[in-house]
Amino acid sequence: MTKPVLHIGNKRLSSWSLRPWLALRKAGIEFTENLIPLDQPDTRETLKALSPAGTVPVLQAGALTLWDSLAICEWAAEQAPSLWPSDPSLRAHARAVTASMHSGFGGLRRDLSMDLQRSVGGTDVSVQAWQDIETILAMWAACPRGGDGFLFGQWSIADAFYTPVATRFRTYAIDLPDAAQAYVDLLLSDTDYRAWETAGLAETFDAPFH
Repeated sequence: MTKPVLHIGNKRLSSWSLRPWLALRKAGIEFTENLIPLDQPDTRETLKALSPAGTVPVLQAGALTLWDSLAICEWAAEQAPSLWPSDPSLRAHARAVTASMHSGFGGLRRDLSMDLQRSVGGTDVSVQAWQDIETILAMWAACPRGGDGFLFGQWSIADAFYTPVATRFRTYAIDLPDAAQAYVDLLLSDTDYRAWETAGLAETFDAPFH
């Protein structure tokens, strides 16, 4: 059977690409990675040829094409159910936390974009972004955690969705409560994330509109 292909954007910048990339790695699904540099003259044409959305990430698995990060993660979870908590109530909670990140926090996205090559340091943060940060921290605090330190005990799709947030908190030197900082450190020390980060730090092409 042909391996699925995951089309992603710049590892330095593409938070949406990072999420399903992590999920596929954690699921143990072998896939081919195809990086499409963002903001190049042919980027839009290349992406529109892959999916109606014209965005990254895009997963191609046989005749199936998925162009949404959460949909790709759910596809992976169909094959590796451990990507969600086994308990139905915890699974519903994890999906709610994940969906909140998927659909919201516009201030955080605008003010604190992911850029793995940006020098670490503080920045002006809008009221809306601070409200987003406070909401995220409240959501994290309401998760059961567990011995492994992830939001729902063992690593899940919820952790994939907040890994790019952890990079933002580090990059922009956001002062966090001890428990939240420990969670950020945990996500950023993950072996799979570190492989992504190493590649992102080595990139030499830029995306001028990001």
